[in-house]
Amino acid sequence: MRVLMAHNRYQLPGAEDHVYEAEADLLRGRGHSVVRFELHNDSLASTSPLAAAKNGFWNYEAAEKISAIVAEQKIEVAHFHNIFPVMSPSVYYAARSAGAAVVQTLHNFRLLCPRCTLFRAGRICHDCVGKPIAWPAVVHGCYRNRSASAVTAAMTAFHGAIGTWRSAVDAYVALTDFSRDLFVRYGLPETSVFVKPNFLTTDLGVGAAERRDALFVGRLVVEKGIPTLLEAWKHIGSRLPLKIYGDGPLRDDVALAAERSNGAITWLGWKDRAEVNAALGSASVLIFPSAWYECGPLAVIESLARGTPVIAANLGALSEMICPGSSGFHFNPGSAESLVEAVDRFLSLADGGRQLRESARSAFLQKYTADQGYDNLLELYRFAVAANRASNSNSSRRIPAANAAE
Repeated sequence: MRVLMAHNRYQLPGAEDHVYEAEADLLRGRGHSVVRFELHNDSLASTSPLAAAKNGFWNYEAAEKISAIVAEQKIEVAHFHNIFPVMSPSVYYAARSAGAAVVQTLHNFRLLCPRCTLFRAGRICHDCVGKPIAWPAVVHGCYRNRSASAVTAAMTAFHGAIGTWRSAVDAYVALTDFSRDLFVRYGLPETSVFVKPNFLTTDLGVGAAERRDALFVGRLVVEKGIPTLLEAWKHIGSRLPLKIYGDGPLRDDVALAAERSNGAITWLGWKDRAEVNAALGSASVLIFPSAWYECGPLAVIESLARGTPVIAANLGALSEMICPGSSGFHFNPGSAESLVEAVDRFLSLADGGRQLRESARSAFLQKYTADQGYDNLLELYRFAVAANRASNSNSSRRIPAANAAE
């Protein structure tokens, strides 16, 4: 199969970049022809605000490049990961016009929320969900500032009005059932949204669980549950030492908590994936206290792969990725007291967590391996190609928004 993998890179690399690269490498390794197309948000620094806003609605240059690649390389499937804010939805129409089926992975909630997190002021927020125009996000300046929020809200509303989200994409990829249900409930066609979990291209195998400690891996931000984590460890302390891998706006809070913890908390900052994976393999448990709807966190999948159980907030994707009493435990989101209780349950296990480790590893093997990721991709692509062929007519191949976006 001939596949175009396209991605608008963020200024700060993250899981979306990793998944984009992993899927391209997986397909190429299995003998498929893969062409990559990338843009980068760093380009915004040299672009005027007016030009950036216009490109966010409709990037003619990106569309022309996509059209040329699809035609010249005879691409069958154009798979988009992130298209905001530089690439724009124009690339969907360009790919379809040149003859490719279009697939979009829903790595976040951008189509429902300009900030893309469904999280504001320390809580889950659905204020914009279901509204033709996400005006609450503009009022609150949820995405960078009010101006950027207004542009993003207008762009999603514009493309919703001309039918982009429902007719220009042949198949959407949701990472969990929770995400799929949410997107379908608020407008995406039910028959076009499929669940395809993230996967690991390399299975590092079961870890040795050498140490009696807990790990947190992720950005140090409110939505990742850092305040809940630090409050809980005031009570847990040295009974289960905590190592924190990551960096972000709350680094000062984490550094202070570590300084005052008498060794119960160690902050290690950003480390490369090899070091983090090694830590996951030797730790007792991963703590994942997110306060927002995670979509399909790789850290959880990596932990399961190493046979390390997870104590996670009972929220969004985490509710289905972790089976209580099998691959880990749940606690009430935002509740430090509930997290302490979950940790106490873990510490009281008679076998020291051996059964949980076995079940965590089993959960990985059942759902998140490269072989399963590959099979899921092929099944998805075959559906997209068939759906594209069935729906293609001269009118569906036109670019309806070209004049409107000028």
